[in-house]
Amino acid sequence: MSRRRRGREVNGILVIDKPQGVTSNGVLQQVKRLYGAAKAGHTGSLDPLATGVLPLCFGEATKFSQLMLDSDKAYVATGQLGVITDSGDSDGAVMAERALPEGLSQADLDAVLPRFRGAIEQVPSMYSALKHKGRPLYEYAREGIEIERPARPVTIHSLELLSFDGRHFDIAVSCSKGTYIRSLVEDIGEALGCGAHVTSLRRTGAAGFGLDQAHDVAELERMREEGQSLDPLLVPVDAALEAFPKIMLQDEQIVSILNGQPVKMSGHPPGWVRLYGDERFLGLGEQLPDGRVSPRRLVKQA
Repeated sequence: MSRRRRGREVNGILVIDKPQGVTSNGVLQQVKRLYGAAKAGHTGSLDPLATGVLPLCFGEATKFSQLMLDSDKAYVATGQLGVITDSGDSDGAVMAERALPEGLSQADLDAVLPRFRGAIEQVPSMYSALKHKGRPLYEYAREGIEIERPARPVTIHSLELLSFDGRHFDIAVSCSKGTYIRSLVEDIGEALGCGAHVTSLRRTGAAGFGLDQAHDVAELERMREEGQSLDPLLVPVDAALEAFPKIMLQDEQIVSILNGQPVKMSGHPPGWVRLYGDERFLGLGEQLPDGRVSPRRLVKQA
């Protein structure tokens, strides 16, 4: 006998402004309980130090969480020069302190940033969630075990220096998935010859969502205490998929798609497409080179 999932059926996406000092999974479990939801997941971990945009997926939206995880991200980070920590951020232990170059100026910092724009390679931190033999690297790091990590290609779409006070600098970063801002700040520090670590990190965008759409967990708790429903805070499942072309299907095509059969539909380049019928979101399909669209990830229809 299959075990019945506890909780109610909730479908949609909730964008949370993750607070500092808690894990992404901790926030997920707290919000899942507030909703009484049967199924929920997040779209990529933020370090406990980090705050900001954390989209949570409920129900049918979890089918698309990997696509959201693969999306570009945006951050604002503060780095401190001259101090190197084992984790690359201020939660770690200080490993070394170095003198700053004499007369270090904002122009010097501006001069090294271009080498970190565009396609670059990064060596992931030992304190990342990347897995080695089924265990996240940070577990090995806490045991004092160093694992060799190959450099990985990432793309820094934009990197802007916001401020510099002689020791601390603020940067705004737009980047591809898999980019480690701690590694970026450490590498900037090394390029200046003095090292650096992250003292604050705020994610300002992920999966097309921004801070203006994010809710505080405290806000959700207050609403529940007042007897208000949290469901109106959810955005539709397809809100995170607007980068993909939209296809409107006719009645007979809807039947075929919902039965798992491809339909003839050309006019779009090969790749993911959003499928709609009668203005209902049906799910994602794939535009094939032969002019057909094949269903790939369909949502349950009411």
